[in-house]
Amino acid sequence: MDNRQRIASIVQTISKKASVPSPDESLFDSGYLDSFALPDMVAELEREFNLKIPDSDLHPRKFESIARIESYLESRK
Repeated sequence: MDNRQRIASIVQTISKKASVPSPDESLFDSGYLDSFALPDMVAELEREFNLKIPDSDLHPRKFESIARIESYLESRK
C-alpha cells in the first residue's frame, strides 16, 4: 500500500464514510473532516507513519486534502 492509500484509509476511518475523496478534494469542504476530527486524524497519521507532528503544524490548511497530507509527510522525512 502506498502512502496515498494509507492516508485515504485513515481519512475513511476517521470520517466514517464508505467513499474515498479524490486526492485534491478538500476534506473539510466535502465533509470528510471538521476541526474536531483533525486531532484524531493527526494522531492516526503519527501512528501509521511513525512520526511526531508538532502542535504548531496543526492547521487545517496543511491537512486540506490527501495530496497536501502526502506532501506534508514527505517534507517531514
